[in-house]
Amino acid sequence: MALSAARSSTFYSLKSFLPTLTMPAFAVPLAIHLNIPSLLPGIFESILRAVPKKKQSHSRKRMRQLAGKALKDVTALNKCSACGRVKRAHVLCEHSHAFDIFGLAITPSYVITVSGDSNIKLWETGSQDHTLLHQFSGAHRLGAHHVAVNTATGKLAATAGFGGEIVLWDLENLKEIHRIKGQKGIEGTWALALSPQGDRLVATTCDGKINGWDTSKPQQILNQYLTKGSFGMTVDISPDGNLVASGHENGGVYIFNNVTSKIHHSLHGLVKPVRCVKFSPAGKLLAVCGDSTVIALFDVVSGEQIANLTGHSSWVFSVAWNPVGDHLISGSFDGKVKVWSVDTFSCVATQNEATASVHTVQSIPRGSGIGEGFVAAGANKSIYYYRETTGE
Repeated sequence: MALSAARSSTFYSLKSFLPTLTMPAFAVPLAIHLNIPSLLPGIFESILRAVPKKKQSHSRKRMRQLAGKALKDVTALNKCSACGRVKRAHVLCEHSHAFDIFGLAITPSYVITVSGDSNIKLWETGSQDHTLLHQFSGAHRLGAHHVAVNTATGKLAATAGFGGEIVLWDLENLKEIHRIKGQKGIEGTWALALSPQGDRLVATTCDGKINGWDTSKPQQILNQYLTKGSFGMTVDISPDGNLVASGHENGGVYIFNNVTSKIHHSLHGLVKPVRCVKFSPAGKLLAVCGDSTVIALFDVVSGEQIANLTGHSSWVFSVAWNPVGDHLISGSFDGKVKVWSVDTFSCVATQNEATASVHTVQSIPRGSGIGEGFVAAGANKSIYYYRETTGE
């Protein structure tokens, strides 16, 4: 006890020499509480999803097949004419071109595709195998991005390359007719179009010009239309050949009259880049699409916007009319191809087989021997054939 008392006295004597530290007081609100039970359902749900599911037995799969509930076997298979590999009958495999397919045009005889490679390929339109019939090797050294044909006879084609050149092709004799390059005022040539009769060629430039040529005398420019200087991204000629429509990077859309050589309409409503413009088969409507994800329909006579078709989730790169003009086909960066009814202004079918962006779509013309349908192609280097307007 004496020793304990001595230690206590020593402690208290040392305590008097130590500084006194003041501890701050913390106010703990009574309302703070952890809502742990609300977190538990989410945790348990993630754990349950991570648990491997029981694998379905072979007998169970067989029973579902016999009952007609299992996935159907893909039997519509054949060999690709380009690479010889097995593929689905309505699709040309990813070896159709070495790079993205940027443009295609269709005649009753050929499906013409252009790509980032230097070759132009002609596929058979009417056969079930869509055989590769001809190839213009090295046609564009830096690759090509646009192709057009005259729809009346299908004997003339024009392609535009990344080198700024335009090449006219004789599809009847499968040879090059003329190469347009180096003419004054055509620097930065981009999109092009041919009149249905094939007597006129038009092309846009990066500074907003629309140049026109007589295809029988392509050595010099026939006429030139000027806009506000924005990049001309697309162009089309009306079925009667009297009107030219162009779409530009600033969202502007212009319609020019080839008879009077004057502007017919300056259309407004799209504020983002316009990727494609297309006259309807009767020439009464103009379909316009682009980065706004909306397809706008304009009345060609009055210039009024009559409808907006919405449904794509990303840029719409291409539109095409079916031969009758009652349906519109569109291809988008979201990889979807949609079919629209012009009567109801609504989407009636969607195809999402493409695994990448769809750069171009075209309808199959009459006289091809395979009925009504359309073709799509894009970034996955495949060509998709659909035999019905509804996209089946």
